Amino acid sequence: MTVDPTDESAQPIGIFDSGFGGLTVARAVIDQLPNESVAYLGDTARAPYGPRPIAQTREFALECLDRLVDHGVKVLVIACNTASAAVLHDARERYSVPVVEVIRPAVRRAALATRNHRIGVISTEGTHRSRAYLDAFAAAPRAQLFSQPCPRFVELVEAGTTSGREVLEVAHEYLDPLREVDVDTLVLGCTHYPLLTGVLSYVMGEGVTLVSSAEETAKDVYRVLADRGLLRPDTLPGPGYGFTTTGDPDEFRSLARRFLGPEVATVIGNIGDEA
Repeated sequence: MTVDPTDESAQPIGIFDSGFGGLTVARAVIDQLPNESVAYLGDTARAPYGPRPIAQTREFALECLDRLVDHGVKVLVIACNTASAAVLHDARERYSVPVVEVIRPAVRRAALATRNHRIGVISTEGTHRSRAYLDAFAAAPRAQLFSQPCPRFVELVEAGTTSGREVLEVAHEYLDPLREVDVDTLVLGCTHYPLLTGVLSYVMGEGVTLVSSAEETAKDVYRVLADRGLLRPDTLPGPGYGFTTTGDPDEFRSLARRFLGPEVATVIGNIGDEA
């Protein structure tokens, strides 16, 4: 992806995740900003971040974000709930480019969407333990938050199992307690979860609003670029999409196409290397 290094608006959007889930954010960014180029980095060799100590998560995440900034991006998107909780403050002090994360955009949308102020958040164990959503909802004092870790959802999505009896049984196990406390809004607090929207909506019922952190983050990216005059000019050639993994490129390509689709063509092992 070659661009004029003097034209900041022509630079790609840098998206980082500990693994594959952030590809749902990339999908939302591509859909909402179809003229923009994307540089994605998944730290799949060291995923998942959830069980790791926060200091190690911060070290790994900043290392990956440094690589994206060195590559030349105009905005950084931390498309990982665990990493967002661990490094957002550090990242905004460390880099000159704007930094967008996945937690606060979803929280803002949920606070606006709820009618009875009872909001559920489903997430990984790591995000649940971090209390990141509880802290973010402090700005909405009327909200009653009900947090539910859903550890099996990620393994089901990555196995390609997003429907069927097993998924439905697991969804009921995790979501029935939230239905019992009458939440009317559910935050999908993991970027894998948009691939389970069908079963989540079915189990929660039509009266519950689902808030996708991926969709809300993409809206924030648009707002940041528009406010700073960084939207990619229409006069440039078509956008490019680059995908990098710290793990096995072939494995990443196979699984990533489930999340994103045909835009995942070339996957490289290091930014700047050839496949």
